[in-house]
Amino acid sequence: MTYSANELEQIEKFASIFLPISDMAIILGIPAEQLREDIKNRSCDVAKAYLRGKASSKVKLHTQEMMLAQVGSPLALENAAKNLLDMEDDE
Repeated sequence: MTYSANELEQIEKFASIFLPISDMAIILGIPAEQLREDIKNRSCDVAKAYLRGKASSKVKLHTQEMMLAQVGSPLALENAAKNLLDMEDDE
């Protein structure tokens, strides 16, 4: 399916707030299964917009987590260590 620039912007925005794909599809007026299939195709523009939105918010969350870890939050320290292990596993 071909998506307009506006739809791609909306999908990126929705992904950045972790809105479920089924809700995105309702707002955009397209079948949820179609949107899921398009997102699975990593070379498709809609998949790139979705992943970019999701990743941008993950960056913000990791940044906050690291700031809390640096001031000694036990939970943040644990999460930062997990994030580091996840990062190293992905290398």
